[in-house]
Amino acid sequence: MTATTPLTPVAGTVAAAARRGRRPRGLLLLAPALVMLLVFFAYPVADIVWRAFSEPHLGLQNLRDVFADPVTLRVLTRTVVTAFGVATLTLVLAYPYAHLMTVVSPRWRAVLMALVLLPFWTSLMARNFAWIVLLQDGGPLAKLTGLLGLGEKPLLGTAVGVALGMVQVLLPYMVLPLYSAMSGIDRRLLSAAASLGAPRRTVFGRIYLPLSMPGVVAGYTLVFVLALGFYITPRLLGSPQQSLIAQVIGTKVEKLLDFGGAGALSLVLLALTGLLLLAVSRVARPASMLGLKEED
Repeated sequence: MTATTPLTPVAGTVAAAARRGRRPRGLLLLAPALVMLLVFFAYPVADIVWRAFSEPHLGLQNLRDVFADPVTLRVLTRTVVTAFGVATLTLVLAYPYAHLMTVVSPRWRAVLMALVLLPFWTSLMARNFAWIVLLQDGGPLAKLTGLLGLGEKPLLGTAVGVALGMVQVLLPYMVLPLYSAMSGIDRRLLSAAASLGAPRRTVFGRIYLPLSMPGVVAGYTLVFVLALGFYITPRLLGSPQQSLIAQVIGTKVEKLLDFGGAGALSLVLLALTGLLLLAVSRVARPASMLGLKEED
C-alpha cells in the first residue's frame, strides 16, 4: 500500500502528458484532409453562396427569381420527383439482391459482389452511350415494348429513359449499405421466431425488415442525394423538355453566364439536401426503427 500509493498521481500525470502529446500529432495527421476539405469544398460552396447574393446586385433578387419563375419551379419539382422515383426503384431492385448475398455460399457471394462492383470499373460515359443504343428508336427496348403489344416506343429523350439509366448507375450505392446492414443481422433471431410458430411474413415484417432499416435509410438517402444533382445521365439520355435542375444550372453557367442565378439554384438544391439529411437524422434512429421508445 505504502509503495504504490505515491505512484498513482505520478502515473496519472504521465498519462495526461502522453495524451497532450498525442493531440498535436493527431491534428497534424488531420491537416491534409482538412486542407483539402477547405480548398475543394468549403471555398467553392462559400463562393457559390456569395455569388447568389451579390451578382449582379447585392440582395435576395436571385432567390426571389427562383421562386417566382414557374419554369424553374417545374424543373425543381421534376428533379425531386425523379430523385424519389429513382431511389424507390433502386431500393426495390437492391433489397432482394442484397438479401440474396447474405444467404448464398461465400463463392457465390463473391460473384454477386463482383457484379455490384463491376460498374465502378466501367466509364460512366461508356455506360451512358450503351443506354443510348438500348433506348433509341429501333433499339432493343423499343422492340421489347412492341412485342408486349405497347408499340415500339423509343425511350431516349424521355423521363423513363433517364430514370432507367440513373437506376443502373446508382444501384451499387443502394446494394452496398443494404448488404452491410443485412449481413450483421443475427440469423438466430429469425430461427427463434420461426420455431415459435411465426409465419415467414411475420418474421420478415417484425424482425428482419426493422433490423435492416438502417441500411435502407442509408442507401435511400445516398441514392436520393446523388440523384438530385445528377448531370451527365439526364444530359445524354434526356431532352431539353425533361431537364433536371443540374442541367439548368449548367446552362446558366455555360451559356448565359448567369453565375448569380446558378448560385441561387445551387443554394436551393443544397438547402433541400440539408433538410433531407436533417429529417433523416431526426427520424432514422435505431430505437424508432425497431418500434421502441427511447429513454430520456
